[in-house]
Amino acid sequence: MVSAAYDVTGIGNAIVDVIAHADDAFLATNGIEKGAMTLIDTARAEELYGRMGPGIEVSGGSAGNTIAGVALLGAKAAYVGKVADDQLGQVFRHDIRASGVHFETAPLQGGAPTARCLILVTPDAQRSMNTYLGACVELGPEDIDEALIAASQVTYLEGYLWDPPRAKEAFRKAAGIAHANGRKVSLSLSDSFCVHRHHAEFVDLVEKHVDVLFANEHEIGALYGTDRFEDALEAVKRLGKVAALTRSEKGSVIVTNGSVVEVPAEPVEHVVDTTGAGDLYAAGFLYGFTRDLSPAVCGRLGAIAAGEVISHVGARPEADLRTLAVAKGLL
Repeated sequence: MVSAAYDVTGIGNAIVDVIAHADDAFLATNGIEKGAMTLIDTARAEELYGRMGPGIEVSGGSAGNTIAGVALLGAKAAYVGKVADDQLGQVFRHDIRASGVHFETAPLQGGAPTARCLILVTPDAQRSMNTYLGACVELGPEDIDEALIAASQVTYLEGYLWDPPRAKEAFRKAAGIAHANGRKVSLSLSDSFCVHRHHAEFVDLVEKHVDVLFANEHEIGALYGTDRFEDALEAVKRLGKVAALTRSEKGSVIVTNGSVVEVPAEPVEHVVDTTGAGDLYAAGFLYGFTRDLSPAVCGRLGAIAAGEVISHVGARPEADLRTLAVAKGLL
């Protein structure tokens, strides 16, 4: 690719995760949709937080997780996301910068607090997310640094960003800048419920504005209105773009201009928490993609990063991803 100051710049909801374990009965009693991301208001956030068991607080946000992973693999990465000038905002800013990510988005002053996601992890390692967007909804086009986007090989956007209206404007602005400068735009569909909420707009985005697409089998099925992965795959092949479709323990399927490569999942001795699996898969894949590595190697890097993050609680890597990749002979 054309030389750039940054390999990947991510734009997303800057969120601090509060993670606790719970059983299915707790989810049912509290009306929580298992395995989904549900947007909640301030009152619901306070109610759920008060009922949750002991938890840990770690910086998260889908694109934030991806960009942290990209940087930890050794790429030059940047992030755009809105936090408040409060304690959780400072936590988020410290954590992402500590990963080696350039993060200079101005904090929100005097408005809503920094976003947080209340995550309940059940014994089957599924995560059910309840997200209070807080300051995230104030991310707007004025926060998009044209020079930063123009200097990035890939601008990576999370589908969750399509919920707040002003963030949607920022999303469109960044995509326009990227393409005007000969750069690539990547999108993660993020969540099947998110796809259903914005179905027509997502179809338009994928077909007209996205160069590299990430989705799991449920999300891609929602986009193309089918429960059959094979049918969704055929639709993706007709797009003629790059797509990485993840299938949990079945691995991933990578489509490049209609050609298909299957990549196995990375063996994990014990799955603890699936939070961030798709985010870190995208990190590994984009690291390889920005270095013109083969689709198979990009997929393997994604699998290794995803395998690491599901082996512990939290959506940010704890092991050295680059060391893991080198040990597998990929770098």
